[in-house]
Amino acid sequence: MSSMIVISATAVPDHLRGALTRWLLEVTPELYVGTVSARVRDELWTAVAACADDGMAVLAHPADNEQGFQLRTAGSRRREPLDFDGLTLIAFQRESQEMANPI
Repeated sequence: MSSMIVISATAVPDHLRGALTRWLLEVTPELYVGTVSARVRDELWTAVAACADDGMAVLAHPADNEQGFQLRTAGSRRREPLDFDGLTLIAFQRESQEMANPI
């Protein structure tokens, strides 16, 4: 069964943006929305995760949980979704010690 997905992909290669527009609408720069099957969603996410090395990507899709959706993230600048008693919370990466205490 098809379901709506949202992908935000920041600082990713142009070829990935082109691949995403084959399946999804780019409603604003780097924000993609569409209705696809679970198999297509998983294949798209595999491609996104493989190319998001220096950037950041987030996938939101429906799920059978309390919030009604699931998040996946990829890339070096990503935020990490954490399960906290059935609720998804977002963990930020800590800044390095050099960045936290500039001299």
